[in-house]
Parts: sequence; structure tokens; C-alpha cells
Amino acid sequence: MSCQNIVLIGFMGSGKSSIGRLLSKKLGFQFVDTDRVIIERAGMEISDIFAQHGEGYFRDLESTTLASLTHLRRCIIATGGGVVLRETNRALLSGLGFVVGLTADEEVIFERVSRNAKRPLLQTENPRETVRRILNERLNLYEAAAQFTVDTSQLTYEQIAEIIINEVRRAFQWQSAP
Repeated sequence: MSCQNIVLIGFMGSGKSSIGRLLSKKLGFQFVDTDRVIIERAGMEISDIFAQHGEGYFRDLESTTLASLTHLRRCIIATGGGVVLRETNRALLSGLGFVVGLTADEEVIFERVSRNAKRPLLQTENPRETVRRILNERLNLYEAAAQFTVDTSQLTYEQIAEIIINEVRRAFQWQSAP
């Protein structure tokens, strides 16, 4: 894999952005958060994109953003939780780099995501049930798209980063640090 990118996928609250920033620092790779790229390009927050244009429009922006990253090399790419919903995106993911799925127990995810009032998919009457339903809908998609999976429920970011780096060393056939 010549691009040597690490692509993080997983449900909201699984730790993609936080772990991505840590991996970036440890490896000296650029960090790209696809949600941040979308916000910058659209000139508005994701919650505003959902409110003004709907989820379909946001998913179009997500697909366009993902496709625009194919030239990157030696980057950590944190994706949005719903990136796996489109087949075209799932095909793009493996071409972008080594795909790492981050998972967490439903309770841990709910505790993490309930701290952020800006999550548009959780603006429902019963956010806990929404987390359960969406997580169940996407679980197989995450599993199919990931080349390696780490459960983040009981580990520190430092531990998770080390697990990923060790696996990436094997995948990229690094003899020592990049």
C-alpha cells in the first residue's frame, strides 16, 4: 500500500477524531477529519447542513469529500460515522489506505455522544433508542469495510493508538517507525 494512509471508520463517539489526532502526532502524519473538511467547504456546521439541506445533501458532500482525498499520502483520515452507508464510499475507503474500524459498547457510545448537542441524528425524542437503532443498522457495514477493528470501550487513547500502530506496521511492512 503505497499511500500509507490510515483511515478510521466507526460510529459517532467511537473516538475517530481524538485517536486520529493522537496517531497523527505519534507518526508525524497529517490529520484530516472529513467532517471538518465538509464544514470548511460548506461554510456551515453539519447540524446546519442537515437542517437546511437534509441528510441526502450531507451524504453527497461526504462522498465528494472522500473522493477528493485519494491523492493524499501518509495521512490519518477520520471519517464521519455514516460514511459506510454508501457503497461508493465503502469502495473508496479501501483505496484510501488501511481501514481501521473503531467500535465501542452501546452504553459507552451513548455516554460519549450525549455530551455533544450538535449531533443531528440524535435530535430525536429518544436519543438512546436512536443510537441503538443506527448502531445496529451500521454494524455489518463497519465490519465489512474495516481491515482491522479495535474496541475502544475500555482502553485509553494511548493504548488504542499503540494497538493501531502495531497493526499498521505489519500492514505497511514497516521495519521501524515511519
